[in-house]
Amino acid sequence: MTRLNLGLSIAALTAILYAGSTEAAESVAELGSHTHIHGLAVDRQKAGHLLIATHHGLYHAAPDGSAELVSIVQDFMGFNPDPEEPASLFASGHPAGGGNLGVIHSSDNGRTWTELSPGAGGPVDFHQMTVSPVDPDVIFGAYGSLQVSRDGGKTWTEAAPAPERLIDLAASAKNADTLYAATEGGLLVSPDAGLTWRALIDDAPVTMVETGADGALYAFVYGEGLKMAREGVFKFETLAGDWGDGYILHLAVDPTDAKRLYAATGEGEVLASADGGATWSPFGE
Repeated sequence: MTRLNLGLSIAALTAILYAGSTEAAESVAELGSHTHIHGLAVDRQKAGHLLIATHHGLYHAAPDGSAELVSIVQDFMGFNPDPEEPASLFASGHPAGGGNLGVIHSSDNGRTWTELSPGAGGPVDFHQMTVSPVDPDVIFGAYGSLQVSRDGGKTWTEAAPAPERLIDLAASAKNADTLYAATEGGLLVSPDAGLTWRALIDDAPVTMVETGADGALYAFVYGEGLKMAREGVFKFETLAGDWGDGYILHLAVDPTDAKRLYAATGEGEVLASADGGATWSPFGE
C-alpha cells in the first residue's frame, strides 16, 4: 500500500481543491490522479457497487473497478446516503462556477440534484455532514458552527460551536442526538446534539469516524490504524494497524453485510475489505 507524507494538517488536506484532469476517470484506480474523493456510499440498488463523491462529480463504481461519472461536474462534499430510501442522497459543496451549493438532494441515485436549503446563514458549504440512521429527518452539518436540521434538510438552525480542528462527523446508529466528531486532537462524542462533548480518544489525530447499523463505531487514528468499538461501550480494538503514514478519510459499511467495508485513503485509493477491516485490497481487484 502506498504512503502519504503529511506535509499539511489533515484538516487542511481534506479541504484542498485539486485541479484534476479535464477528462472523467474511467476506473476507480484513476480517480486519485483525476480528482479528490470527498465521500463513499454503498450503492443499495446494485450489489457490490459504490457511489464515490468527488471534487469533479459523482461516480458509480462497478465491482470490476470501472467507474462512470453520472452527475454534472461539481464538488460534492458532506456526501451521505439516506438511511431509509435506497435512491436518496444528500450532499453539499460547490458548483463548478464557484460559490456554495447549500444542501442538495438527489432522489435518483445521484444523477440529478436539487437544492433543499441554503442552510443557516448560507448558502453553506458543509465539508462535514451526517444523516441520523435513527431518524433520517435529523441531519447535522458544520459550516463555521454546528448546524442541525430536524425536517430532512429543509430548514436549519445553528446548534452549537463546532469542535475545534474538525475533520469528520458521524451520527449515532443508536440515538438521534448522539454525535461523534473526528478532530486533529482526537475522537469526541456528544450526547446532546453537539452542546457538550467528551473525548473518547485523546492526543492523536482521528481522520474519520463512521457508525454501522449494528452499533459498531469506527475511527482511524493516525499512526495507529483503523479501530472499532461498540457504541456506549467505547472499548476500542485495532482492526488494521499497518498503514505507515497512510490514513483513511472516508469509510462506508455495507448495510447488508457488516464485514464488508470500503475506504478512501488520503492518497485517493479506494480499498475494500471482506473481513470487517482486518485486511484490505484495492477495490475492483
